[in-house]
Amino acid sequence: MAVKEARPVSPCFFNRELSWMQFNQRVLLEAADPAVPLLERLKFLSIYQSNLEEFYRVRVGILTHRAMLTPDRRDDYSGMTPSQQIRELLRVSAEQQNLQVSVWKAIREELKRYSIDLLDFKRISKVDELMSKKLFGDLKPLLFPKIITQDQALPFLWGQESYVIAFLGRGADARLAVVPLYRVPPYLTFEIDGRQKIVLTDRLVRHFLPLLLKKETIRESAVVRVTRNADVFLADLEVMGNEDLRQKMAGMLSKRRRAMPVRVQICGKLSEQSRSLLTKKLRVPEQNVFPASVPFDFSFRSSIPAHEGFRYPERRPAREIGLKKGEYFKFIEKNDLLLSFPFQSMMPFVDLLYEAADDPEVLSIKITLYRLSSSSKVAAALAYAADRGKDVTCLLELRARFDEQNNIDYSELLEDAGCRVLYGLPGKKVHCKLCLITYRRGGNLRHITQVGTGNYNEVTGEQYTDLFLFTADEGAAADAESAFAAMADGRVPPEAHSLWIAPLSFKSRVLELLERERRKGPAGRVSIKANSLNSRDVMDALIACSQADVRVELFIRGICCLLPGVKGQTENITVKSVVGRWLEHSRIFRFGEGEDERLFIGSGDLLNRNLERRVEAFIEVRTPDTRAQVDQILSALAADREKARLLQPDGTYLHPEGGEGTSSQEALYRYFHERKVSLPPEPEPPAPKNASPVPVRRVQSGKLSSLLSHLLRRDQTPPDRS
Repeated sequence: MAVKEARPVSPCFFNRELSWMQFNQRVLLEAADPAVPLLERLKFLSIYQSNLEEFYRVRVGILTHRAMLTPDRRDDYSGMTPSQQIRELLRVSAEQQNLQVSVWKAIREELKRYSIDLLDFKRISKVDELMSKKLFGDLKPLLFPKIITQDQALPFLWGQESYVIAFLGRGADARLAVVPLYRVPPYLTFEIDGRQKIVLTDRLVRHFLPLLLKKETIRESAVVRVTRNADVFLADLEVMGNEDLRQKMAGMLSKRRRAMPVRVQICGKLSEQSRSLLTKKLRVPEQNVFPASVPFDFSFRSSIPAHEGFRYPERRPAREIGLKKGEYFKFIEKNDLLLSFPFQSMMPFVDLLYEAADDPEVLSIKITLYRLSSSSKVAAALAYAADRGKDVTCLLELRARFDEQNNIDYSELLEDAGCRVLYGLPGKKVHCKLCLITYRRGGNLRHITQVGTGNYNEVTGEQYTDLFLFTADEGAAADAESAFAAMADGRVPPEAHSLWIAPLSFKSRVLELLERERRKGPAGRVSIKANSLNSRDVMDALIACSQADVRVELFIRGICCLLPGVKGQTENITVKSVVGRWLEHSRIFRFGEGEDERLFIGSGDLLNRNLERRVEAFIEVRTPDTRAQVDQILSALAADREKARLLQPDGTYLHPEGGEGTSSQEALYRYFHERKVSLPPEPEPPAPKNASPVPVRRVQSGKLSSLLSHLLRRDQTPPDRS
């Protein structure tokens, strides 16, 4: 097998993993911002920590495997080997930890001003000590320490779980005690003299270990948390049947839980000897061990009362868009429809599914499902449609990372409801957000095609910025139908025409349109909004555009391996990242401007995996109304100086000055929240010539209620969707 030749490293490029670390630091800086409400700062701190946990599980896990399998393989962007990348990531992680600690201390001190104390057992009052002792007494029956000699293997420590580990005795009597904490809640609370006390149970158990291990001499103790490698190998899974794949996935999940550690966090001071013994038993390098003083779990946030100013002002998604069930088909047959989340609700899409379920002329619904909420209204609507006799096909991607078990469960539920469930493609994740409804009108087959930038998930639909576009365009429907037919047969979707369908019709279209703009020179314009960018081919095309004096605006929330402002190469490129109240998630591609503008939205980022190893779907935004809405999003992002940060040529990000009041998310909330559409009036049929006026039949008021009751009895309402 030929080895792929590495491309030369360019000063325009930045390491993928270090770029992600920069993104997570921007999340942490939101937690540090005193202008952000206090509980929201605590939320950002929690997100930062959760992001970092997943980064170690996945990306550091992948690099760890590469360091063992291909130690000399160098990164195309930085020229670093896997081991060099790991060392640099651990160094940056340690630096960010100092900022994380200072942010946590500031939030903790601010909480004290509102009579909320997180107990510090190093400095605890006698009253708090007595109350804590009582709480420990309640927990004690749930604690089962396991004691081993120093020569014995350490009991298995599950990833993402906290343990209290104590070092007992001395010399030949030296032993270890391991106390699992997964049976106890992560925190407890009590109140004294009007002050709320929050007690982290891992710290509580460690403090009262002498009451648990009464006959033992405790030399040292610490709270320990292990992060395990989640890089399970899925590429070789063959789709040999639904049950086979489900069983293989279940086996993979079990294997992931027992994978090797990639990080160990220790809360509590241990001697060098004890620390060395612990890392040896866990088989983890010393450089992967970090001290921890920030809580591992921030679920106590829900127990803090929401004082005035503790949270963002309420911003509820608009549930109504001007249409009701029974009107969606009529509207979309004549007008494309755009939904923008979280400013608008996902319920109109759910209503459309119920309308399709109750329409006797609807034949089938086909949909790709990647991540569903735990109580999915979309899944309920699909099950209802199947029960109403519709042919419902759900392509459910079991390899959606960390949602595998949820998707396995939904696959069984949807099958039981009568849906046909497909399980993706060998070697290719189906990541597109695509729905196709087929129905008859006047003896002809008609279609409604929906393409989205985000998942069919009502929970994340209120947390992420995403777009759904609905159209009756038959060209889009033909491409969607071909894609579903191919995937049902286990094949990659063929070359598309109206849609972009990765992997065959996404990257090539982007490169073609970038080349079109390059040929325009200074008149060329490119605006791209995505979550990540690391494709070398796309970056080379963007550099070529910049060198031809094309103005390029990139709105990249997370990973960006292309550095702007490099003399002679990327001087005409700007890169802006917006981190705010909601997670920026929509993908938008705009080429040209004015009448020459081409505008697309879809599910894929400009990462190699999205361009080459996933099935993604994009659709062109064509109608004046929907184009104006998407253009408004890009304009708001361009004007944002409040939540935006600009990427510099050295890979750092700077916050623009004087940005108060320019938040793109607030501006777009105001813009979309009040938007309504309306069904155009039906044209009146022409009156026959020389015909007498038709007399108006008036319904007597006494008969009106009975007439309405008769009409309502005819309406087949769906079951409760809660």
